Amino acid sequence: MVASINNFQIDLSKPIDISIPLSDSDHNPIAWYIEKPVITPVVFGDWIGKVSEGTSSTNFNNIFFNPHGHGTHTECLGHITREFYSINQCLKQFFFVAELISIAPININDDWVISVAQIKEALGNNKSDNLEALIIRTLPNKNDKLSKKYSHTNPPYLSEAAAVFIRTIGIKHLLIDLPSVDREEDEGKLLAHKAFWNVKNTTILNDDARLDATITEMIYVDNHILDGTYILNLQIASFENDASPSKPILYAISNVVL
Repeated sequence: MVASINNFQIDLSKPIDISIPLSDSDHNPIAWYIEKPVITPVVFGDWIGKVSEGTSSTNFNNIFFNPHGHGTHTECLGHITREFYSINQCLKQFFFVAELISIAPININDDWVISVAQIKEALGNNKSDNLEALIIRTLPNKNDKLSKKYSHTNPPYLSEAAAVFIRTIGIKHLLIDLPSVDREEDEGKLLAHKAFWNVKNTTILNDDARLDATITEMIYVDNHILDGTYILNLQIASFENDASPSKPILYAISNVVL
């Protein structure tokens, strides 16, 4: 099925999934010092909500997970504000023109950092005038990102200046294959989060804070997917929470519709 979005033509039958599945196996990626997700059948006395156990006609599981620590998730500025804001209320559109870039973080004071100069170089002059989303794939891009245990590893992160630049060029939706755009231990400064959302005070929100902007973390972009411009379908579950597990899908652009 072919569709036209923002004057671009895409084939909806060829989705490119850049999310990481959530499971209760030891292969599930984990960040922020928590244990793996738990998926277990409901139990009422002798009744077990699992068809293979022979007492139920349906599989009926409880799932315990944390969206920030257990896989691909999309968050709004409610992640860092005292006042409650929900990703389900902040994200109201779901298709965007997106640019995928690949960057090898550089060593700065023993940290691996994505700099503003690298973002500018990777985008070059290829940035579409109606670009709404930026997808950052970090290098080297090994498939251990699908199961990596990030806690206490000080993963790479985005510099504050890079986050400011991304905001100033009009990017509303930032996606990255790391557990956070900020340093793992940064004394609660959250410089990149605040810069991207333009949050100057987390207690009393400034009028120009970006309520409709989102950050998606812990994606995985396979090496066979080429850098370039795509249509992004950013899918979330309808959680009234600062973040939701999400399923970002890319579509290659066939041609421009005149």
